[in-house]
Amino acid sequence: MSGGVAGIGHGVDVPRDGYAPPRWLRNAHVQSVLGTSPWRRRSGAKALAATGAMTTEHIVDGGDGIRLHGLHSVVPGGEPRGLALLLHGWEGSAESSYMRLTAAQLLARGFEVFRLNFRDHGDTHHLNQDIFHSCRIEEVLNAALDVSTRFARGPMSLAGYSLGGNFALRLALRAREAGLPLARVAAVCPVLDPARTMLQMENGLPFYMRYFERKWRGSLMRKRELFPQAHAFDETTLRLGMRELTEWLVQRHTDLGSIENYFDGYSVAGSRLSALQVPTDILMAEDDPVIPVDDFRALALPAHVRLQLERWGGHCGFLENAGLTGFGERWVAERLAAG
Repeated sequence: MSGGVAGIGHGVDVPRDGYAPPRWLRNAHVQSVLGTSPWRRRSGAKALAATGAMTTEHIVDGGDGIRLHGLHSVVPGGEPRGLALLLHGWEGSAESSYMRLTAAQLLARGFEVFRLNFRDHGDTHHLNQDIFHSCRIEEVLNAALDVSTRFARGPMSLAGYSLGGNFALRLALRAREAGLPLARVAAVCPVLDPARTMLQMENGLPFYMRYFERKWRGSLMRKRELFPQAHAFDETTLRLGMRELTEWLVQRHTDLGSIENYFDGYSVAGSRLSALQVPTDILMAEDDPVIPVDDFRALALPAHVRLQLERWGGHCGFLENAGLTGFGERWVAERLAAG
């Protein structure tokens, strides 16, 4: 697949920028699992500490009384070149390894960084009574606007991973109308079509489905513990599989009516991204075991949106060596710095 910038239409050529892990790291499942391993978490904490940045906790306004939590990091002295807002994946958090490592890369390039926790992520279940779901874009948009007003001392950029990449792309679609001053956006392995992503997980290795089911059940149990009168669901509900539990969520905690409407509510597949007005970069691995790569080849994109497909990388892995350094985190920092 040759170089070039993706434009409007299907089947466009997309560039590769030389990501070539050693042979032992070219397995998609190795990449995906090691990408969230304890070694990477320790590396992220160490890299962030090495920047000398001051990190403070903040509650930001999601609108309608909704409170979201985040971490603001800035290296003392000097004027930041801009503010980067980072969004984690589903059942991740602001303290996930890739969030810390990306923050460290951006801080080293002169940015200040705000890592936002979605509702019910990162031990923030107590902040709001209602349960998180992926169509809660308004509160994330309001939080981004609040972060921009309170912290940005220069241009604001945005990046996200997996579901966070999906949120980042939806925020970019809404940015101009909402008055969110985004200079650039980067998304790594973003969810495009949630319905097809569900099918890929159902037909793939059971490990991924079991992993997300376990994490989600733990989150729901925490919510029930904190708000027992509002969330009196029983153990039978918690034992439901991913699709059935999602249907329960849609029926009990949204007004969308069906799982099909729910998936469509946060899809950015097909021609939806053709309306993007913010310069955007998207990084995807052809061997991603969670998100179908064919959805990316079918995208309709404007000329200022660049899609980069890499042969290897797994799901948000893109590890380079035995030290588990990440091409993806450096890629995000370089793309945001390019603006």
